[in-house]
Amino acid sequence: MKIKHNDFIAPKAHVKLTVGAVIRMLRELKRWTQKDLEKRSGISESNISLLEHNRVDIGKKRAEQLARAFKVHPAIIMFPEYEAEEIKKAA
Repeated sequence: MKIKHNDFIAPKAHVKLTVGAVIRMLRELKRWTQKDLEKRSGISESNISLLEHNRVDIGKKRAEQLARAFKVHPAIIMFPEYEAEEIKKAA
């Protein structure tokens, strides 16, 4: 079964996302492996795995590297608990 981008449903406001879940979601929406993200972000595959499993804190530098790779505002990665509208206002 092939998954399409429009097969994904946006999370509802009551769903609490972690930083790791956001990173994984963005990566999977791009259909990238962790190795692909390593090449695009400069963050090692092992650190990406640790981030996705919330085993290390993201930090500003890593958030900026990932944001550039995903072409999103860093706040989307660093502050997933805020609603999308609030993130748009801050961007």
